[in-house]
Amino acid sequence: MAIKILVVDDEVDVTDYLKFELEDACSKMEIICKNSGYDALEVVQSGKIDLLITDIAMPDMDGYELFSRSRELIEDLPIIMMTGFGYDPNHAVVKCKKDGLKDVVFKPFDIEKLLKKIEQRIGACQS
Repeated sequence: MAIKILVVDDEVDVTDYLKFELEDACSKMEIICKNSGYDALEVVQSGKIDLLITDIAMPDMDGYELFSRSRELIEDLPIIMMTGFGYDPNHAVVKCKKDGLKDVVFKPFDIEKLLKKIEQRIGACQS
């Protein structure tokens, strides 16, 4: 049975890259890509994903809003956030961490580190 991971970033190149790398690294993963927070929320609402990986900065709905609304729909949904920004005390990552976010990856990121975080959250592919 496939592990369904929703990857959300407004940049198509990023979602395409992650889909290729993650599915290549683990045949058990099915990567669903969305380039809009609102489109992603529809997928979350379906309840058919095991993990959400989302960017912070998106034009239609930022990562904090997607994080919050996803948690309202599925309280225990594992979420990993991606950002290209460094530390800022008012940044969405800080707000999300206060609300229970456990994992953040910084762009450009190492696929092996991302795979390790996925493994920690959902045990998708044992090495």
